[in-house]
Amino acid sequence: MSALQLQSGVGLLALCLLAWVLGGCRRGVTWRIVAAGLGLQVTIAAALLHVPILRLLFEAFGDGVNALANATRQGTSLVFGYLGGAPLPFDEKMPGASFILFFQALPLVLVVGALSALLYHWRVLPVIVGALGRLLTRAFGIGGATGFSVAANVFVGMVEAPLLIRPWLARLTRSEMFVVMTAGLATISGNMLVVYALFIAPVVPDAAGQLLVASMVAAPAAVLAALLMMPPLARDAETIAQEDGSAPPIYDSAMEAITRGTLDGLQLLLGIMAMLIVFVALVALVNAALLPLTGLTLQRIVAWLFWPLAFAMGVPAEQAMTVAGSLSTKVVVNEFVSYLELGTSGGLGLDPRSRLILTYALCGFTNFGSVGIMLGGMVAMCPERRADIVGLGLPSLVSGSIACCMTGAVVGMLTAP
Repeated sequence: MSALQLQSGVGLLALCLLAWVLGGCRRGVTWRIVAAGLGLQVTIAAALLHVPILRLLFEAFGDGVNALANATRQGTSLVFGYLGGAPLPFDEKMPGASFILFFQALPLVLVVGALSALLYHWRVLPVIVGALGRLLTRAFGIGGATGFSVAANVFVGMVEAPLLIRPWLARLTRSEMFVVMTAGLATISGNMLVVYALFIAPVVPDAAGQLLVASMVAAPAAVLAALLMMPPLARDAETIAQEDGSAPPIYDSAMEAITRGTLDGLQLLLGIMAMLIVFVALVALVNAALLPLTGLTLQRIVAWLFWPLAFAMGVPAEQAMTVAGSLSTKVVVNEFVSYLELGTSGGLGLDPRSRLILTYALCGFTNFGSVGIMLGGMVAMCPERRADIVGLGLPSLVSGSIACCMTGAVVGMLTAP
């Protein structure tokens, strides 16, 4: 093991300690929780990254992403013409100038949304999610509904996963509710995974497969970070929701699944567009006020806070500020902008290993806008737990950020310089 890999391993333990300290050094954290969390992260990552047959599945998954992108371009070209990717009626004077984010990349959310709904209706996703959920339940001792929601977050968003366990939400303990919310922020949905893979494919080999692994590793990382910050109380042992949390039928037919999946994707697409415009504008306003007074931007200030986390993940000291800057953009604006910058800048001088660590650490909805979306959705689903849900909002942003950094440390530990 190289010095940088050892740095990642020690950093992974340091991140666990940080989560426990930020949670108030509470009692109730058992060695089972720590061992299960660390063991599952390393085992899942090692298997998916280094077992040859699984690497072949990576390539197949990447080919599938490309096929989806090409198929979507056929639709956008028909509807939007050259704005959507059809041949230009004029010469392009600047390379890449014809790329328009809203018309060419974001419509992929619609196609993936419809496809995800169809796979759910055909019971493909519930089988996969159910297996992972049972693994998490047995490893950590959390309730079946909680484990199912965490596993679902590998494929669906921060609101859709709790929706699948809506009948059990009101009965979750405070600790379990925190686990569900942390997992929602520490992972990304399948819709966005495909979009981000297209962004970073030029600079990250097997981009789609890497993001899938990151989201899967983030599931046990999220449970570990949440339980370190808020372990279950002794009395919770008798009240933990132990239902199976099996996925209930949602659609009556395949056509309904496609239709509703498309409409859900449309809502997500418009939400992404609105959040990008608003948060980029707000950050610009804050920076306009900060720069004359301090000479610093908001992202630069937050980046200093992330520098120790970047170093803990195993990034060399001379590259840590670059990684920290990208992480700060993720939290202040969102991960969409961070991945877009990573794909267009080529990693800003990062070596391949640091670029891979950053790819994993960015793989989560850990930003203020996502917290607001999650709180609004979960309060609407479970109004009787409004106080608990709102009170856990910002702490879940902290625990989710730590979980994302854990995934970065894990891949750093398993990747030689």
